[in-house]
Amino acid sequence: MGIERIFTDGGATPRGHYTPGIRAGDFIYVSGQGPIDPVTDVLVVTDVETQTRITLENVARILAAAGAGVTDIVKVSMFLRDISDFQAMNRAYAAFFGDHKPARTTIEAKFHKSEMLVEVDCVAYKPQG
Repeated sequence: MGIERIFTDGGATPRGHYTPGIRAGDFIYVSGQGPIDPVTDVLVVTDVETQTRITLENVARILAAAGAGVTDIVKVSMFLRDISDFQAMNRAYAAFFGDHKPARTTIEAKFHKSEMLVEVDCVAYKPQG
């Protein structure tokens, strides 16, 4: 089985001492991702709906590098700078996931950059081979 560390080509550079994704058996754990433009590697300063979409797309890139997709996600943790942004975040979240509805937790959190409005981590299940 073992542990596989997952990085993406052209994805956001980790901002700290962590791995973007880890595959442990049939589970894939995606570290907290933010609204980082994958081309420029810079935080996208915009509204929460747009930041949510960009962040979820970053999560999808990591999953793709592990051979998984969005429909393999079983649990999502959403972190919002301001919980009053829940409805705007939820619109982008629902548009991104469509009919797929993983388990989810949403909490208010403080971030190291005041321009960052959302962060997402998740767990996916994708049997190997």
